[in-house]
Formats: sequence, C-alpha cells, structure tokens
Amino acid sequence: MLSTRLELAAARGLTDAPGEGRVAVFGARSPEALDVWSRDRVRVMQGNRPEHDALAQGGWTVGSGDPGPADMALVVLPRSKAAGRDLVARAAAAVGDGPVLIDGQKTDGVESLLKSLRGRAEVGETIAKAHGKMSLVRALDVADWRAVPQTGSEGFVTVPGVFSADGIDRASRMLADALPERLSGDVIDLGAGWGYLAARVLEREAVRSCHLVEADAAALECARRNVTDDRAVLHWADATAFTPEARVGTVVTNPPFHTGRAAEPDLGRAFIATAARCLMPSGSVWLVANRHLPYERTLADLFIEVDEAGGDAGFKILHARRPKRSR
Repeated sequence: MLSTRLELAAARGLTDAPGEGRVAVFGARSPEALDVWSRDRVRVMQGNRPEHDALAQGGWTVGSGDPGPADMALVVLPRSKAAGRDLVARAAAAVGDGPVLIDGQKTDGVESLLKSLRGRAEVGETIAKAHGKMSLVRALDVADWRAVPQTGSEGFVTVPGVFSADGIDRASRMLADALPERLSGDVIDLGAGWGYLAARVLEREAVRSCHLVEADAAALECARRNVTDDRAVLHWADATAFTPEARVGTVVTNPPFHTGRAAEPDLGRAFIATAARCLMPSGSVWLVANRHLPYERTLADLFIEVDEAGGDAGFKILHARRPKRSR
C-alpha cells in the first residue's frame, strides 16, 4: 500500500523536499495516502475523473496536466507500463535533477521499471513493503519516456496508456457496425475513449448531437483530435455519475469491466443504470459486452424491452428500449 510505504519513507526523511518544499504528485488515487505532506505544498496530477474528484474532496489541489516547477515529486505507478513511464518523465521534467519517489505494486511492474532506470538515474534508498516498492531517485534522464500521440492506420490519434491505444477495439467496431443507419436525434456515448464509436455515430446526418462522456483525460484529449464534427460535445466526467442537461434518444456504450486486474461487472451495471437515467421514455441503449457478462438481468430490471442484436463467440450486442425509470 502506498500509505504504508510513504509513512516509512517519511520516518527515514525521504519525503523531505528541498528548497521551497513544493511537491508534485503523479497518479495518486487515495486522498489519505498523502498526509505525510501539508496540503499547501502539494499539487496532485490525476487524469482519472473519479479519482481526481476524490482527491479534490479530500482537500488537495488537483490538476490533470503538468504541475509546473517542483522541488520533489512522487509517482504512483499505474498498471500500464507506457502510462507509468510517462508519469516518471513528467515528474523528472518538473523537478530537474531533484528527488523523485517512485512507488508501485509488484503486480503493476514496479520492479521492472526500477531496473530500467539503471544508467538513467541515481537510484537511492528503496523500501519494500506490502507487496510493493518505493525508491528515491535523482537526476533522471528519461525525456524519451514521454507518451506522445500516435496516428494509426485508419487515421485515429491515440496515446500510449489509453484503452485500445494500438488500434480500434474489436467490440467497439462490432457495435458501430450494428448501429442502425436511421440513428437520429441526440446521442450519448458513455465511456467514449478516444472517440471511435462517436465518430461512427456522427456518420449519420440525422444525428443532432453526440455527447462523448469519458473519465480518462488523456483519452478525451485524443477524442478531441479524432472527432472534430461540430455536433460533438465532450465531457470529462465519470460515466457512472453522469447526468445530461436533457434526456436523449439513444445511448451507445462499450463499458469497461475491469478495475485494475480484477473483473468488476458492477462497473458495467453502473453504466447501464446511467444509460437508463439519461434516456427519454422512448429511448434505447446499444451496448456491447463480453459474452460471459450477465448484463441481461440488469437491463431487464431497467428497461421494458431487451434483445440481443448481434455478436459472435466472444461478444454480444444488446439493445434495450423504453427505460422503466423514465416511465
């Protein structure tokens, strides 16, 4: 746990920031874990909207870009190797030759990342505790670790670390191909990612607007470049808590079903509940999911009509109409 290792680091003086004591934190998820520092000295960078909001509610100053100059940094590694390297590079840019604490669980690749710093940084004291490691490093030479946008074969821009960064997700393509050509009115894409599904929705001239709802700031910035249609409206928001200004006729979604490494079907169920809340009484949701996920029961609880509208051995496309809550 970050909080355990950070408390040990504080007891050894490893969290003492030089100079003016400004601390830049990248990737922290829990407000309580950072209490070794006073809130007026810390700026936290967190691009995941639910975690960003939790940190802000905990009294921390939070942003999603770069923090500006700092005297010390903490990097909390995510599961993605590319995203973790990007955070380390951003931390190094903020502190220059100053100290950077790098923390992560063994299951998230902290040992591999620390090994890759050999010859690129001065690696100091390491704390191993609670199935993870924290190391204090200085003088990092990792500018080439920054994640830069890349353009795929079909012209879509992605950035390493976002979902489906290497190409169009098969399930999203399947859902886009299944959407009716007569799609019209206002549409919401829940969990829009870097914008593929929304771009396909906006191929329909009768669509009045498409609202892209995405919690990952990096993915949404890619969507801003990929979906330039004037009818697109981007929302950096938690899809499970999103409420539109007005209800819409259609929701499309390829909901995530993992939190870290663990399967979490409740996340998809929360997306379905949001869809029902966002729809007009006559509205419908188009959803693609792994075939083993039991979403039909949730859809039946919230909608009058539920059908399987396509799929293959791995995925299913579900179409639910007339939300009960709206009625």
